[in-house]
Amino acid sequence: MEFKDYYEILGVKPDASETEIKSAYRKLARKYHPDKNKEAGAEDKFKSINEANEVLKDVEKRRSYDQLRAGGYRQGEQFRPPPGWQGQQGFGDGGDGDFSDFFESLFGRGAAGGARGQPRPRRGQDLQAQVQIDLQTAFDGGRTRLSLHDPAIGERVLEVKIPAGIQPGQVIRLSGQGQAGMAGGPKGDLLLEVGIRDDARFRLDGRNVVHVLPISPWEAALGASVPVPTLAGTVDLRIPAGSQSGKKLRLKGRGMPGAHPGDQLVELSIRVPLAETDEQRAGYEALREQFEAYDPRR
Repeated sequence: MEFKDYYEILGVKPDASETEIKSAYRKLARKYHPDKNKEAGAEDKFKSINEANEVLKDVEKRRSYDQLRAGGYRQGEQFRPPPGWQGQQGFGDGGDGDFSDFFESLFGRGAAGGARGQPRPRRGQDLQAQVQIDLQTAFDGGRTRLSLHDPAIGERVLEVKIPAGIQPGQVIRLSGQGQAGMAGGPKGDLLLEVGIRDDARFRLDGRNVVHVLPISPWEAALGASVPVPTLAGTVDLRIPAGSQSGKKLRLKGRGMPGAHPGDQLVELSIRVPLAETDEQRAGYEALREQFEAYDPRR
């Protein structure tokens, strides 16, 4: 029987992370899947890729395999497990795929072979995916239905409980929505990493919410009380007299909810109306005369 270098098969380094192994496996599995690749040898290549992933994604199998590989074995060399090698015991499930003699000599033949006794129940692998939600949903929280598109788990519609005030990058765990267990073991979980879509009115700054508020020149100069949208509804905000564009006003506690709620920062943006009539142009001329000494660039 030939030794199999599972790292070489997946094209990763021996110190590759779980994420790197998963990424390499997905890429190769898509390339050599028998439903898509009809070239000679593609099916055998696909089986080798699955077998390598079965070992390297499992912490115990990988640790045991690394101990063996440290003996200097190379891909394709004749191999026989060393006497008393500890890794060949305790993996009676042998996975759930069509694996080589090399794999079975190390980890068992599984339920079908029966040579190493009944397989022990094992929990299924956790799956990871990303979902995008809008900012209002992130603020309100509650239950929502999400369409999930992911190569690892296909297309699914899930009902997910969103915690109010969730932040981008946070992970929601859905118990029992991962891969099926083996030999009667429980299913793994599905880990959803949350992203928040851009919003036309607001942007997130940590737990704070920023809103750019257009105001008129006379509101800026004389002060005014104006309506301001927030994620919890519209509120009135007092604009101080003499305000300038870029000035930020704070609405305490109007940001994302949580143990320490954020604020809403209202950034003022002075908008100047066009002079479209003779009367409006005359109004600007009068304003210029009143403030003849004012130089905004000084």
